[in-house]
Amino acid sequence: MDLSNITRQLNSDLKPLFFGFPVSHVYNPLEYAARPYQKYLELSGQGPKEVVLVGMNPGPWGMAQTGVPFGEIETVRDWLKIDGSVDQPDRSHPKRPVTGLSCKRREVSGRRLWGWAKARFGTPTAFFARFWVANYCPLLFMEQSGRNRTPNQLPAAERKPLLAVCDVALRRSVEVLKPKYVVGIGNFAFERVSSALSGMNVTVGRITHPSPANPKANRGWMPLIEKEFIDLGVQV
Repeated sequence: MDLSNITRQLNSDLKPLFFGFPVSHVYNPLEYAARPYQKYLELSGQGPKEVVLVGMNPGPWGMAQTGVPFGEIETVRDWLKIDGSVDQPDRSHPKRPVTGLSCKRREVSGRRLWGWAKARFGTPTAFFARFWVANYCPLLFMEQSGRNRTPNQLPAAERKPLLAVCDVALRRSVEVLKPKYVVGIGNFAFERVSSALSGMNVTVGRITHPSPANPKANRGWMPLIEKEFIDLGVQV
């Protein structure tokens, strides 16, 4: 099973899941942004990898627009050189429109993550020779107000089947890519990686999330995570 097949199975397994109030809208960019995501897999998904980086779930101005994890528009277009038309979610939130690579908003987390990759490795080819970036959960959850609702905030009855599906997809991806390290970006991703990959022959670690809501990230994210990588045993 390759990454494209894992994605198709993941989408199929997600379809029956139900998410109720206060969630009003659910976006799955692996479906409506399938074209740029497939180009991302073609660019990045040839294994084996040394390190797999795992985020939580899409942001409204990153992966929700481009289909690329942490997919800040300028990075996707100008550095990764990924294009492709993006369709619409089944139900669009009026405060979170999907305009694909025409989106004028910018995702700070994605700018920081891919900015580090560019600064450290220079080219996508050099970066993807060692690293792969994914989101643990491909779904974006929104309340009627437009506020994001993260997977860990879902009620247990909704959260447990979602985590079970995402755990399987992560394990399958790790089996394909055979990394030495799987690194959660932030606490939630680290907890899910630790649980999902229990018993597998990988080293699990964590780096600080680049979100601007994280005070540590705002005090110099690049040097911080490079120290965290080195402490884990990853040379960058």
